[in-house]
Amino acid sequence: MLVVGICGSPRNQTTDYVLKLALDELSKQGFETHFFSVKGKKINYCIHCDHCLKHKECVFKDDMQEVYSLLKKAKGIIFATPVYNGGVSAQIKAIMDRCRAAEAGEKNFLKNKIGMGIALGGDRMGGQEAALMQIITFYVLNTMIPVSGGYFGSNLGATFWTKDTLEGVKQDMEGFKSLKKTLKKFTYMLKNFHENKKEE
Repeated sequence: MLVVGICGSPRNQTTDYVLKLALDELSKQGFETHFFSVKGKKINYCIHCDHCLKHKECVFKDDMQEVYSLLKKAKGIIFATPVYNGGVSAQIKAIMDRCRAAEAGEKNFLKNKIGMGIALGGDRMGGQEAALMQIITFYVLNTMIPVSGGYFGSNLGATFWTKDTLEGVKQDMEGFKSLKKTLKKFTYMLKNFHENKKEE
């Protein structure tokens, strides 16, 4: 069962670090994992040209083609983003918007995939929850099943206070608690939902 982690940071720093830890934990539990970083990739933003509605594919042939392939095969998806101006990074937003072409080409392209989010901010309350809401909204709009960590400690997903340094995120024990809780719910849904679907 494949879980794809999409790192929305253009740097190899805190977001990269936390997402790789999450994928490592999933690997230990027997999941196949794949890490995709936007760093150094060419992913155009959606220009709403409607080419996809007519031709069932995106007008741009860039690194988003790899993302389409990964998302198609995945049973679970993790979007990890640094917080930019109280929301997701421009790179994550571009990936979200470009999924319009995938849905145009194949109805229900993302239906019933399990999704979770990770958001990292330089301030303790730097927009992490708002960024997670954008991720969850994307999941809901695409008929995915969003998973949070539940109340008492993780709420909408995994949130980290980085203090704008890698060392800062490594010291955020509350952040790692939220990641552990969210991963627990995520793995439960991956194992139980998809196993139940097989039996139907």
